[in-house]
Amino acid sequence: MPTEPRAPRLAVLIDADNASPKIAAGLFAEIAQIGEASVRRIYGDFSSPRLKSWSDILARHAVQAHQSFAYTTGKNASDIALVIDAMDLLHTGRFDGFCLVSSDSDFTALAARIREQGVDVYGFGEQKTPEAFRQACRRFIYTENLLPEAPAVDEPERPDSRPASVARSPSTAVPLLRRAIAQLDEDDGWVSLGGVGQRLSTLAPDFDPRTFGQAKLVTLVEKAGAFEVRRPAGGSVQIRLKTAR
Repeated sequence: MPTEPRAPRLAVLIDADNASPKIAAGLFAEIAQIGEASVRRIYGDFSSPRLKSWSDILARHAVQAHQSFAYTTGKNASDIALVIDAMDLLHTGRFDGFCLVSSDSDFTALAARIREQGVDVYGFGEQKTPEAFRQACRRFIYTENLLPEAPAVDEPERPDSRPASVARSPSTAVPLLRRAIAQLDEDDGWVSLGGVGQRLSTLAPDFDPRTFGQAKLVTLVEKAGAFEVRRPAGGSVQIRLKTAR
């Protein structure tokens, strides 16, 4: 009897100083769609009252805390500890991917070094995360999309499902969608939605329909207002730019 393929083995490394504990449930739900979180570690000075909210939920998500005392102002010992552990884990050769949870651009070089080794890097951070770190990752997920009020993938959309202060208008996705379609364009202009999704992940590692207040790519395309959508019987969804009439 054939065995099911093993899920990618992932190392999840969280920078407690630059990640909110409010994302924890959504974070591990998102990571479960990528692979198995075999290692779950978080770094920070947990003697500080500022990180008490993280301390209260670590056991719930089986996260191992790595204490880094802040002996010197301006020196981030927890960042250094995270980088050292990441390199040690990388050289074991046991992991298919790393999940770096931080909005700190200081981890850009770490992400690039891991990818040089042929291992995928998935970044998780706020929308304020510098572009260099986002681009260094194979995929970058905005943590605003992991909050309880954010629309979840494959769930029905509700009028109150998006944080108005975070979601962008669907129309702002049009230029990027046009680029993806142009790179796949056939003679008649129709391209598969799945192909567009794959191209988008290459063009913009941080692309996510939830950033535009939509749970699914097809819904985003429909609401962007610049594209036609067709669903052939027995075939995959296809889209193209609207033609002038």
